[in-house]
Amino acid sequence: MNDRQDPYAHQPQVYGYDAYGQPVYHPDAPERVYDSYGQPLQQQPHPPQEPVHGAQGGGYGGYDAAGGYDPYGMPVQESPQQPLQQQVQEQAQQQWIPRQAGPPYAEGQGPQAPGAQAPGRDDVPTAAVDYRTEQFSFIEEPDEDSEDVIDWLKFSESRTERRDERKRKGRNRVVALVVVLVLALGGAAGYLFLTGSDGEKGAAATGGGQQRDVIVVHLRQTRGGGSSTALLVDNETTKKATTVLLPNTLAVAKEGGAGSTTLGKSVQDDGTGATRDALNTLLGSDIKGSWRLDTPYLENLVELVGGIETDTDTDVPGEKPGDSPAVRRGSAQSLSGRTAVAYATFRGPGEDEGKQLARFGQVMQAVLKKMPDDSASATRTVESLAQIPDPSLSTEQLGASLAHMAALARKGAYATALLPVEKDGTLGEKATGGVVKEVLGGTVKNTDRDATPRVSVKNATGGKGAATSAQITLVNSGYSVIDGGTAGSAATASAVLYADERRAAEAKEVAKTLGLPAGAVKQAKDATTADVTVVLGRDYKG
Repeated sequence: MNDRQDPYAHQPQVYGYDAYGQPVYHPDAPERVYDSYGQPLQQQPHPPQEPVHGAQGGGYGGYDAAGGYDPYGMPVQESPQQPLQQQVQEQAQQQWIPRQAGPPYAEGQGPQAPGAQAPGRDDVPTAAVDYRTEQFSFIEEPDEDSEDVIDWLKFSESRTERRDERKRKGRNRVVALVVVLVLALGGAAGYLFLTGSDGEKGAAATGGGQQRDVIVVHLRQTRGGGSSTALLVDNETTKKATTVLLPNTLAVAKEGGAGSTTLGKSVQDDGTGATRDALNTLLGSDIKGSWRLDTPYLENLVELVGGIETDTDTDVPGEKPGDSPAVRRGSAQSLSGRTAVAYATFRGPGEDEGKQLARFGQVMQAVLKKMPDDSASATRTVESLAQIPDPSLSTEQLGASLAHMAALARKGAYATALLPVEKDGTLGEKATGGVVKEVLGGTVKNTDRDATPRVSVKNATGGKGAATSAQITLVNSGYSVIDGGTAGSAATASAVLYADERRAAEAKEVAKTLGLPAGAVKQAKDATTADVTVVLGRDYKG
């Protein structure tokens, strides 16, 4: 029988694995043989060949009790390398030599031969696999999947941030573009407004685009019941201030729009709020608030600022006959609170109302020159008057406005202008193109000749109910009615008067509405504050 040897029997002995899982062979290790499962077998050295018939026992190449043969007929004996294998294993465990690339094996057995079936598969008996803890080396490997997830989250987050950043920059660009367009359009509009599309000069002074701060002030006399009205205009664009004096004969709308009245009567009867609304409607302006300055408060105000100086155009008599003049005519006259009030309200016999208004304007400008030019101090001065402020204008707002105009008055950037009023109380072309447009930046609304005629009713019947009845009748007929007051003496016959020839037909309609005869209609020489004036006599049967 020929000896059959295992094809892997002459492989070098594997006694461990390096750091990369590769087998390490011992150069001087004796040849090993393996069984059919790849396990190393103990070999016995071949005994000397003896004659068969001299041997004990039968068979070819007999063996003793300590030996044996593997399934391939190879003699088996205890391996003399066992101590070396144990030393290698102990050294490998101490050095933590990785074993991932090599299969685990039982103690006292060699490594698996190349190409042999690895233990641990389904076809290997469980009993044949005997693993121990010290035969394994554990290496903590990073989880590549978790790193991929983290990288993906970082990528997604950065991509989202970049997208949001692009959106934000896009919005900023859009906003910036809109702002640039608005500024460009505003600049173009301002340029056209200032220069005028028709090339006219001076449009900057007449444009309504200028910023103005307007306050209406009513100087009300506690003695006699008269009043004087002016507009304090602070033009923030041109850095100039103006006092616009308003005659009491100015025709304004009555409260509620039921007819019209004069400015003086509106202040007395309708109050500051209704008068302010009527002036805004008439002038097309934007009056911020009202300041009611009764004569005692004006006296206190002059005293608080330490008195004023102004040029006086007339002597103002004393309170009693025979007293020396309260105010002397002259330049740079010093006025106290009492004398300032006397000069501001004085109107000589036969003088036009404009003269008295001019004196009132002088006193107001002189007071502003002495007012503090900082808001806090000016507000404290106003608070010292102990006035009840109008709801439209708080003490702080009034103080700030007066302080700003005080600074302009000291610089000489302050002027006083009288609003020209026609004899019938309307505003003509002079007022419309001058003060209203240039100073107030407004447009007159009620000077249209084709508008509803204004009818003034004066009571000369000697009673009280007739005038009220006539006014109600005219209002119900669509006329704008002005209260003309009461005549000093009673008249026997009623009269319907007109000054403008174009109002003749309207005067006849008014007479017919009131039930007056056609002969009552007459043309007057002097115009009044209304288009048609009705003087009710005793013959009126209202």
